[in-house]
Amino acid sequence: MDIKSYNSFSEYHPLVNFLYFTVVIMFSMIFQHPVLLLISIISSFSYTIILNGIKALKFNLYFLLPMLFMVIALNPLFSHQGMTILFYIDNKPITFESFIYGIVTAMVLVTMVMWFSSYNKVITSDKIIYLFSKTIPSIALLISMTLSFVPKFKVQLKKIRMSQRNIGRDINNGNFYEKAKHGCRIISILIMWALENGVQTADSMRSRGYGLRGRTHFSLYKMDKRDKLTLSIMGVLIAICMLGYLCGKNTMQFYPYIQMKKIELIDYIIYLAYIILVFFPIIIEVVEALRWRLLKSKI
Repeated sequence: MDIKSYNSFSEYHPLVNFLYFTVVIMFSMIFQHPVLLLISIISSFSYTIILNGIKALKFNLYFLLPMLFMVIALNPLFSHQGMTILFYIDNKPITFESFIYGIVTAMVLVTMVMWFSSYNKVITSDKIIYLFSKTIPSIALLISMTLSFVPKFKVQLKKIRMSQRNIGRDINNGNFYEKAKHGCRIISILIMWALENGVQTADSMRSRGYGLRGRTHFSLYKMDKRDKLTLSIMGVLIAICMLGYLCGKNTMQFYPYIQMKKIELIDYIIYLAYIILVFFPIIIEVVEALRWRLLKSKI
């Protein structure tokens, strides 16, 4: 059985999934340390490949890689802070510190995109409804509709383009003016469909009493021993990483000069905890895949 064809981590309780992605996305933003950034970008890249296969690989190479180099190149052009001047462009200094910070910023941005890509694959709309329908029902419904609209948009856009192509009104028909006109018509039809679909969904949920006090909720999600154990392990790992952040171990100084604290024993403990935390779903996927192959070999 192929690892990427089985999403074991998504079968855990929605609270486990949501807590994991909330924490790793937050840590990816605030932990601006080269070691932790490298760990985060490797884990996010690996997980997108496991979840989406060759599509994720193409997206990472054709879209994220150029974006990475673009941010690295642009940051020194707009930020001139730092003491180590490499050269001048139009009498404006290009500093080494700004260049390094550009690399860090690019890594954070790319990592965030990949984490959100995995988030959209694991956290489905029904999980959002389950987690937040009792506390913030309106926002939960909005988020759920937004997440579900993305794949629906793609399918509906294909249907609209196919119907318009059959009557000669696709964006590939006619001259430049006619192509633009056909494109605007397609977008207009898509927007009208989205608004109508949104109103129908809201009316349907309202007629079912969604968000009313005392309304009962049915769900297939149950917190079992596996989920509780996972939450406990994640809690310990998160606590260790936060302790490192409070001690100033998870970041470094970039301006006016680059300075990083000396690596001590506690740093290696933090690195190990962070590795286990961010690679946690991948570890689960690999273990489940190996277990499945072992069971198949015994048949």
